[in-house]
Amino acid sequence: MAERAKQLAGIRGVVLDISGVLYDGGGDGGGVPIPGSREAVEKIKASGLKLRFCTNETQATRGKLVEKLQRLGFNISVNEVTAPAPAACRILKERNLRPHLLVHDDLVPEFDQLDKANPNCVVIGDAADNFSYKNLNEAFRVLIGLENPILISLGRGRYYKETDGLKLDVGVYMKALEYACDVQAEVVGKPAKMFFQSALAEMEVEPQQAIMIGDDIVNDVGGAQQCGMRALQVRTGKYRACDEQHPEVKADGYVNNLAEAVDIIVKQLHK
Repeated sequence: MAERAKQLAGIRGVVLDISGVLYDGGGDGGGVPIPGSREAVEKIKASGLKLRFCTNETQATRGKLVEKLQRLGFNISVNEVTAPAPAACRILKERNLRPHLLVHDDLVPEFDQLDKANPNCVVIGDAADNFSYKNLNEAFRVLIGLENPILISLGRGRYYKETDGLKLDVGVYMKALEYACDVQAEVVGKPAKMFFQSALAEMEVEPQQAIMIGDDIVNDVGGAQQCGMRALQVRTGKYRACDEQHPEVKADGYVNNLAEAVDIIVKQLHK
């Protein structure tokens, strides 16, 4: 514990993953808060630490996600959330790109302000049941027909956890399009360095002053560490015991849940 506390000295900002850290959720809008997580969020806010929620959630708009979290009892607002879709929209506007969307129906409103006629790129998110052969093949045809194909992926996760078990994530389908079209996807969302940098800029803290708490050893922990942050992995959500022997990524600490992580961080503030 003493060594861990030493590793966590100088923390000014906390970045939290949402699904698997705050709650185990269902795509139907349901979800179950992880015990102690609501109280842990309040403890961070009361401590004076800066707080940002950084999610790869792409099955709903930020507004709908926050509404669900509020129903589950979390004190959270839209302007505290960093998510892939708004970041992707900024990129698309800056580069005058017209997207063909392969995303969840509930995410489509995030792209309402963009021109989608005669698409010159494909944006892929966690489309869930929209990942049909027909829809994947349509995205493939758009990409393969472009002289310079551009594939933008709202994350690259392999799987995530819902209340009824593990589910395939967007990265699986991203890889299929990469292979078919011989193209490298541009990832917007964790583990992209730019995504973490956005969260840090919004908190106005330096990477070495921030810590990420997540359940994904590669996208949460590895992504944050590559950005210069420290990172803890919780043993909730998609966590598996083999994560602690990952060949490439080692967290700065492993904790049973968010409540334990926050207790350690807050105690260090008073030393």
